[in-house]
Amino acid sequence: MTRGERDTVPPGPERRANVTLRELLDEMIELARHVSRNGRGMSADELTYARERMQWLADEIWDAATKGLS
Repeated sequence: MTRGERDTVPPGPERRANVTLRELLDEMIELARHVSRNGRGMSADELTYARERMQWLADEIWDAATKGLS
């Protein structure tokens, strides 16, 4: 789907239905941007923590996205 096609498709009512998922995704994106901008200057401990945090967020995102699915 191109950007133009996305712009013409009205968002469905479910877009913000899972607020927890949206918040977790926003946090993951924020962390990824932080590491991308600052990774070279981060210590090994900071990078390890960021990796662990991202893995935890990925697990939480998976749970939030699949909760209630059979």
